[in-house]
Amino acid sequence: MSSFSFPTEVVAEGKVEVVVPRLKAFVSKPSDYAPSKAPVFYNPVMELNRDLAVLAVQAFQRTIGDDVSICEPLAGCGVRGVRFAREVEGVEKVVVNDINREAYKLARFNVEKNGLAGSVSVDNEDANSLLSRFGAPKKRFAYVDIDPFGSPMPFVDSALRALRSGGLLALTATDLTSLCGVYPRVCVRRYCGMPLRTEYCHELAVRLLAGALAKAAARYDVGVDVAFSHSSEHYVRLYALVTSGAKKADASLGNMGFVHHCYACFHREVVVEMFQCRKICPECGEKMAVAGPLWLGRIVDYDFVASIETEARSRDFRGKRSIRRLLELIKGETDSHVTYYVVDAICDKLGLPVPSVKKVVERLEEAGFGACLTHFHPSGFRTDAPAKMIKEVIVGLV
Repeated sequence: MSSFSFPTEVVAEGKVEVVVPRLKAFVSKPSDYAPSKAPVFYNPVMELNRDLAVLAVQAFQRTIGDDVSICEPLAGCGVRGVRFAREVEGVEKVVVNDINREAYKLARFNVEKNGLAGSVSVDNEDANSLLSRFGAPKKRFAYVDIDPFGSPMPFVDSALRALRSGGLLALTATDLTSLCGVYPRVCVRRYCGMPLRTEYCHELAVRLLAGALAKAAARYDVGVDVAFSHSSEHYVRLYALVTSGAKKADASLGNMGFVHHCYACFHREVVVEMFQCRKICPECGEKMAVAGPLWLGRIVDYDFVASIETEARSRDFRGKRSIRRLLELIKGETDSHVTYYVVDAICDKLGLPVPSVKKVVERLEEAGFGACLTHFHPSGFRTDAPAKMIKEVIVGLV
């Protein structure tokens, strides 16, 4: 502890104890974001993210029935890699890395503190350089976890080359201002897709990220299949299986397309094409806005989520209730339609009081439509009902 040039503290997370920067020491005013002010990045809010990563990797390991090799090239203090080595059965090796020298030293300390020096190696180099060293066929990893501060796209190409066929890639994107349409040009530059500022922008964020991954993978004749995704706090998270083969890549690109959204009447349409022109809304005649190209395939695999749910039952995580509730909602919306509606947004547009989202779902089901809640928004729901019917149901409830 005394060997570090900055204030530290010990925190317990999962089954490990790690030394991290004492974040309160780096806050001088209320607007300061402590994790980015500290000399080594550590964000306690991302504990749920790390919990789910442990569960997902364990579910993946049990699915393939073989030991897994893991790489975390943006490790910070190393807590995620340490947890993988300690909490996931069937881990062959874990490689953690950070270009920050202080982070490297702290990660090494945490590996040794938890008695994992034999299974976890720590490197101090550029993330893309590290991943490139493992690009040869017999050196590749089964699982790569890209969890940056911002967009993961600068690391995706190197991560794809460092993954074996059949491997699992995890991506975190915290740049929601671009993915959710506040800065659309930034999104186009980073993800090669147009976002929209809509009530379902967090789902579009996942789909834009998945679409950017599919396009990047296709350049290497690699296909992707999204196994799990979620939106939590200030980020979106994606887990995708990657498989080599030109036909696999072509099939992945077959999931690309556009979402057309009418701001006037809430009507939206999905078009599965790589290139598409703007349309006129068939409901109200207004010109529709366009998001994409983006991923229109599934963003969650039911069986994979069920496997994660099974793993969660045997873990005593601090956020276990939140995890179980999140997984329950995600599992319930796996086969539902692309995009969701938000009761608050509709009522605000119509100048109406806001009814219970559960009541709205019940009335739609009574009318013969499919409907379910979504984890993306507390007042959100998915349905195959047209926007006109949804508005009629809401008006009838207030």
